[in-house]
Amino acid sequence: MTDTPARLLTLLSLLQTPREWPGTVLAARLAVSTRTIRRDIDRLRGLGYPVESTMGAEGGCRLVAGAAMPPLLLDDEEAVAITVGLRAAARQAVAGIDEASARALAKLEQVLPSRLRRRVRTLGAATVPMPDPGPPVVPEDLAALAAAIANHERVRFGYRDGEGRESRRLAEPHRLVVAGRRWYLVAWDVDRDDWRLFRVDRVRRPHGTGARTTPRELPADDAAAFVTAKLYRTAPTHRAVVTLHAPLEEMRPRVGNAGELTATGPAACRVETHADTLDWLAFRLLALGCEFEVHEPPELAAHLRALAGRITRATSG
Repeated sequence: MTDTPARLLTLLSLLQTPREWPGTVLAARLAVSTRTIRRDIDRLRGLGYPVESTMGAEGGCRLVAGAAMPPLLLDDEEAVAITVGLRAAARQAVAGIDEASARALAKLEQVLPSRLRRRVRTLGAATVPMPDPGPPVVPEDLAALAAAIANHERVRFGYRDGEGRESRRLAEPHRLVVAGRRWYLVAWDVDRDDWRLFRVDRVRRPHGTGARTTPRELPADDAAAFVTAKLYRTAPTHRAVVTLHAPLEEMRPRVGNAGELTATGPAACRVETHADTLDWLAFRLLALGCEFEVHEPPELAAHLRALAGRITRATSG
């Protein structure tokens, strides 16, 4: 590659990947001599790019973090992926991130080639986000908790529970988990001697104490599984027992794993199912497409009668 500016840009793009590049490999990739590679690296250093070199058989060159951010060189897929990520980030419940994402997106789209700009704008025009407002989270609080997690450091913070009660907490943070548009902190509560789940939007002024801790073993496969289990246990759950006037084998594929079926006769079966709302239980039963009889809970029977009355009134005219 004889075009020096183009060669320098290609070299910079290679060095931005998180690995060390032996000079011989770089020379082969750019079809130049190792001497030319050394000169090009000196040119990059002269332009302010912190290129680090290591000696020996396993040595090589890599770009390290410096005082200034170099221009990122992205391929087509990377540019589109970052743009999509910025659009998604703008909808996260983090205070101020929508404006920051919009600014970054505007800068990126300004320098995208026209072919990529069309792809990104087409994707944006064809995509409609579901409105899902969530409580805002303070970015500085997220950063403080993330730093404590990385450093295995205890944190103190104020916390307001779902009833509005205020308390002070001392905790060993384990992970931050995003569920929908809410952020949760999984942590060991030192005073309560147990694992706890904290909504980050209810956390106030978290700060590290300087006390390092040994990571504890979470009683779950991972932090996401822990959050899912906790949220499921705290959600209001309704248990329904219903007789379906249809053969069990006919109902089995319709019910699927949403309930437990038991045959009560050649043309009837009983289903036991759970849901967090009466509306969802009613919808699930009506979607089965058969006659049924509700045994429990009585609230479900009353809810279905109310639905039947609204449907009758809506179709009586």
